[in-house]
Amino acid sequence: MPKQKLKTHKGTAKRVRITRNGKILRLRANGAHLLEKKSESRKRVIAKKAIIKGALVKRIKRSLGVK
Repeated sequence: MPKQKLKTHKGTAKRVRITRNGKILRLRANGAHLLEKKSESRKRVIAKKAIIKGALVKRIKRSLGVK
């Protein structure tokens, strides 16, 4: 009997994106509200996507069903 397929973890799929090169991008925190008191330079940093590195990459790719 064939092995069952892994289901995609939908919560993770909504929060991260995999690039063509296999890097994992995530949004930065603190960009949703109370933006008037934050400086322009801080808001520019928050607006950029962050690359996930290290031990989390393997776990995230597995939860998304990517090798």
